[in-house]
Amino acid sequence: MDLHTHSLISDGTERPADVVAEAARAGLTGLALTDHDTTAGWTEAALAAEELGMQFLPGTEITTLTDDGISVHLLSYLHDPDHPGLRDAIADARDGRTERARRMAERLSEDFPITWDDVAAQIAEGATVGRPHLADALVSRGVVGDRQEAFDRLLHKHSPYYVFQRNIGTTRAVRLVREAGGVPVIAHAMADSRGRTVSEEQLESFVRAGLAGVEVYHRDNPESGRKFLLRFAARHDLLVTGSSDYHGAGKPNVIGENTTDPETVQALIDQAGA
Repeated sequence: MDLHTHSLISDGTERPADVVAEAARAGLTGLALTDHDTTAGWTEAALAAEELGMQFLPGTEITTLTDDGISVHLLSYLHDPDHPGLRDAIADARDGRTERARRMAERLSEDFPITWDDVAAQIAEGATVGRPHLADALVSRGVVGDRQEAFDRLLHKHSPYYVFQRNIGTTRAVRLVREAGGVPVIAHAMADSRGRTVSEEQLESFVRAGLAGVEVYHRDNPESGRKFLLRFAARHDLLVTGSSDYHGAGKPNVIGENTTDPETVQALIDQAGA
């Protein structure tokens, strides 16, 4: 199974049902839909998976922040979407994303022909807002040629147009996922190309809070990072997952390029609440 995919409900480019269909075409037996800070695509994806005879795991990629300002993406699987604490935290993260995008659009508008309306036109109804929507707006206005150029030139973390996002603390998010009956797995934890990564001590604090696993096999984790995560997982008896982080046409990631074996998937399911 591929345990990390995105649809246009967040920053992917395809409907949830189309993501499921793409997984089927790739020969996968199942997948998890993990749109950013939302559960809105679960029903559509689940129905599509049922029609195709595939296994489906509902998930969410929650945007979190450590005490020293490191961005950590936490994959939550099989949690109760109506759990008040986690639901409110995810809603706050969504609000923070929208606020950040508006402020970045304002900064960009000082130098480029782009408005918030241009950005809003790129956002699917009910979708979680993200920097890819700013990138798509820049493409639509002819400022850049594609999403990657937008990130490379204008939307990266050291850009004068970048705005930091308000996020829930990582440790608190791990605890809330567990309280909601979910299974928390840290995504691409050693992806140093994305910015600063967490230390071993920070990872251990997440384990004490209830972290269930680490996403090891992800294209953004370098080989040295994978080896470190494998040793860490073995020492703390954590689940080890592999995923594509598929975004449709929004990224070069190919669905199923990394996968998680059935035994690990079942172990993940076994940890979930009723």
